Amino acid sequence: MATLGEVYVDLEDLIDLDFLDEDNSTAFISDKFTIFPDDLDDVSKLQKTQRYIDLMQKVEDALYKWNRGLLVMDDEALEYELIIDCSALSVDIDSEILVVYNFICDIYRAKFPELENVVTHPLDYARTVKKISNETDITLVNLEGILPSDVIMVVNVIASAISVRPLLEANLKKTIDACDRALSLDLAKRKILNLFDIRMGYFAPNLSAIVGSAVAAKLIGAAGIQFIGAKKTLAGYTSATSQFHVGFVEQTKISQSTPPPLRKRVCELLAEKSVLAARMDTNRQDPRGEYGRTLVDMIRKKIEKWQALPSAKQRKPLPVADSKCKKKRGGCRNTESYGIRPPSGQLRIG
Repeated sequence: MATLGEVYVDLEDLIDLDFLDEDNSTAFISDKFTIFPDDLDDVSKLQKTQRYIDLMQKVEDALYKWNRGLLVMDDEALEYELIIDCSALSVDIDSEILVVYNFICDIYRAKFPELENVVTHPLDYARTVKKISNETDITLVNLEGILPSDVIMVVNVIASAISVRPLLEANLKKTIDACDRALSLDLAKRKILNLFDIRMGYFAPNLSAIVGSAVAAKLIGAAGIQFIGAKKTLAGYTSATSQFHVGFVEQTKISQSTPPPLRKRVCELLAEKSVLAARMDTNRQDPRGEYGRTLVDMIRKKIEKWQALPSAKQRKPLPVADSKCKKKRGGCRNTESYGIRPPSGQLRIG
């Protein structure tokens, strides 16, 4: 197990969709003739592992002690090890949620194939599917509080344009169980994030001030700034509409609140300042995180400067018309007054 200083040393070194077919043939696919995965446990196995069970038990114990005003752990090294392990587990939970999301899509596609194109977030999709369940008239389902109003309108319009058929009871049960598992994984991740919010302010106060406690834990666990855990462009899709090569830094609130054209520059700036904050946390020079908050203010001012409109070019007003004749400089008249050469018309003799 690497020490906090060794991890920070490594940290410093790295610096248009078509919803409907022409003949609406996808609306009439029956799940009787569709092959689905046999069991959810065959594809989603994280919650059954002993590592997941032990770590979540430690997280719940730590949160219980913190709420009671007790020390989370007596040994600082063990507490730091728990933070690192939970950081890796949170990444695994994100991957597991995607696995469960694909499982839900494979089954529910027979009922409402266009829904996954409209509701793209995995957890929102799971909540929506669980709410709709086996209802054939989707316009009767109240989706407020789950989806934005504009997305609800799109879902209702598409549902009214196709024929939605119910699933078999066995397949419906698989789908609802998968939705519950995705939501339980999200609940476990939120518990881990609560632990990060509590303890990352102690282990890395300056780094947490810049990127947030959750991203700071991922960075310390991965010992990388920009491209650890990066996403690549999916094969078969154009790179014009895809994101650039992003990593954990792109998940920060500062980056997400920045317009897309500036996010690459913001991520580079965040990576640079995160290394400076990591140095302070390594040496315990500023345990209150004042240096990190100063860097955040500096980052935000620079982003505002990048977004500011360029100053308009000022037009020079025309000079006021004047009846007086201005004196002209240079030429023969100037030289005559100083006697540099004889006046015009006179010949020089000798």
